[in-house]
Amino acid sequence: MIRADRDGAVTVLTIDRPDKANSLTGEMLETLGDHVLGLGPETGLLILTGAGDKVFSAGADLEEARAGLATSPLWERLSGAIAATPCLTVAALNGTLAGGAFGMALACDIRLAVPQASFFYPVAKLGFLPQPSDPARLAALIGPARAKLILAAGARLDASEALAYGLIERIVPDPLAAARALAVGAPEHVAAIKAMVP
Repeated sequence: MIRADRDGAVTVLTIDRPDKANSLTGEMLETLGDHVLGLGPETGLLILTGAGDKVFSAGADLEEARAGLATSPLWERLSGAIAATPCLTVAALNGTLAGGAFGMALACDIRLAVPQASFFYPVAKLGFLPQPSDPARLAALIGPARAKLILAAGARLDASEALAYGLIERIVPDPLAAARALAVGAPEHVAAIKAMVP
């Protein structure tokens, strides 16, 4: 359910569960985290994307969420690994981004989305708190008031609003192709530049 494809310095991790809106199980989160933590110094670009053309990920699998996945440390393990990796990280959002899946996208350096993407993180409505690192990362991107609009008030954004807010960097017809086309330098230069940008 997680596909890993490597082509030279580029690694693509694909959430491949389109029949379930690419919802994430504990096993999938663990696998994603293992892949990110296992990246070698030769990797200059990591792309996260989803299968299909409607949903990047709907967040936690509902059955597993009710059984405890919603508060699992696996979410923080994954987002922390993405944030810490020295390579350039891109969320190629092929569709809707929802719930706990926000964490991995927020931890990426760049977010590219299709025009029909929507964005919502309805934790308050579901009776959960967001993952610990997500509010600060979201507020750093879009400001504290807008972060509260999404997290506490459950607002849903369309792609144009997300772009205007600064949640995503570009709206493109094919985020995966756009991510692959980024001119990424040598991995050590990418790591040095990332270290220079607060």
